[in-house]
Amino acid sequence: MEPAKSWFGSSLPVPCVQELAKLHLEQTTATIPPRYVRPDQDPPDVSDSTSLPQAPVIDMQKLFSPEFMDSELDNLHNASKQWGFFQLINHGVSTSLLEKVKFDIQEFFKLPMDEKKKYWQQPGELEGFGQAFVVSEEQKLNWGDIFVLVMLPIIMRKPHLFPKLPLPFRDNLEAYSAELQELAMKILELMAKALKMEYKDMKNLFEDGRQAMRMNYYPPCPQPDLAIGLNSHSDGVGLTILLQLNEMEGLQIRKDEMWVPVKPLLNAFIVNIGDILEIVTNGIYRSIEHRATVNSVKERLSIATFYSPKWEGVMGPAPSLITPESPALFKRIGVADYFRGYFSRKLDGKSYIDVMRIQNDDQKGS
Repeated sequence: MEPAKSWFGSSLPVPCVQELAKLHLEQTTATIPPRYVRPDQDPPDVSDSTSLPQAPVIDMQKLFSPEFMDSELDNLHNASKQWGFFQLINHGVSTSLLEKVKFDIQEFFKLPMDEKKKYWQQPGELEGFGQAFVVSEEQKLNWGDIFVLVMLPIIMRKPHLFPKLPLPFRDNLEAYSAELQELAMKILELMAKALKMEYKDMKNLFEDGRQAMRMNYYPPCPQPDLAIGLNSHSDGVGLTILLQLNEMEGLQIRKDEMWVPVKPLLNAFIVNIGDILEIVTNGIYRSIEHRATVNSVKERLSIATFYSPKWEGVMGPAPSLITPESPALFKRIGVADYFRGYFSRKLDGKSYIDVMRIQNDDQKGS
């Protein structure tokens, strides 16, 4: 399938926000360009965050402990149903590897612009430096830069990107990729167990799946109340595993009509359900809208690892979860066709998963 090797969506070229931010820092009365003013987004301010609930914390060691396994599996199930997000501790990925990856990415974003241009998005592609989901010249933009790489399967890697990364960044990212692929499959297996679904329904779809990484850089913003780092959206993938790279907070989850800030635990992963997993679980687990806010004080960095089914697969609600009492709520669709549709649109809430819903009159109330 030759198109699968080269097609992962595309995005129109945009200015480097990191460079814009540097210009604004040199001005005493800086204002952001109009294209970054986001009246379409809820204001980033939240009420006293200490009174807000916090995303659940799941201990992976307990999930493999005979003494705590059942209760922690219940916790995982409830977190996936009620929050769609959780922080994962004792996940087994070594702290030394995490620290190396954190350092490498921060150094990578410090490269001079001339060096960054070697990795800039090429026409018709999403990978590299830039922004995603920019589909028109008039579209409002996020106050942030991203660097996107498809890591797995290896045949999908762009020869002008990953092989050209500086060492030891390339080797550390390779090790991180392998660790997170293994971790993603463990999480999916545990979720299948919690759902009492047949694991083969999960395994057949996600094994040897597609892994992409998006490194996020949100520079200080002179008008953080007007801008947004990443607008409100749910992830179109199966599972997202996020690592916060520095101490600045910014991730917020929409929960009970409020924006709840996430306070990352040191070296924990923030895991969230994507739209594909909501489809596979027939709506039992839900992808949740989230966003990234910005501040005027310091940059924030993170790396999100996305795990999705293999390109040539067909996805839909897992057969073992479909019964006469619980009919399929979503259509079956080829994975490649699903992503073509996903990347052809603006990033906008949960609008794309709604396209996947079966709209039969007898199911509208279910």
